[in-house]
Amino acid sequence: MKIRPMEPRDRDRVLDIVTATGNFTPIEIATALEVVDEGLADPESGYFLFVAEEESGVAGYECHGPTPLTDGTYDLYWIAVDPQTQGSGYGRALLRFAEEDVLRRGGRLLLIETSSQESYGATIRFYEKSGYPLVARIKGFYRPGDDKLIFARDLREAEG
Repeated sequence: MKIRPMEPRDRDRVLDIVTATGNFTPIEIATALEVVDEGLADPESGYFLFVAEEESGVAGYECHGPTPLTDGTYDLYWIAVDPQTQGSGYGRALLRFAEEDVLRRGGRLLLIETSSQESYGATIRFYEKSGYPLVARIKGFYRPGDDKLIFARDLREAEG
């Protein structure tokens, strides 16, 4: 597996992956592509995009960037792996890559937000197993019965 910067030729594959996960609504998929397009069009956009590539092509991607108006805080905006390759280490590799990239850029804290819906159970367990404790829950944030969960990790502590 190789992790490399996303290129314009990867856009359609990223769309396929985000759609195939089955977790995202059409508007969320459109938003993911807007972020990809902005990050690809403008390297100064603050969206850092990377793909995990295997012999047969792109297996997953992640997008992270600095949180505006903070000192060293970054957000993991998107991470998605093709359902056919989930459980093979691509998600973990992409998350670790993002963490290392944040540290290289002088960052210290990585935040991850996700839904509380049952369909996100595997995602929530993935973040918890990866060392991200749940630090906040905003009831009914996305819609009634769909809370926003915020996970965070101080990457400097994780290094030490």
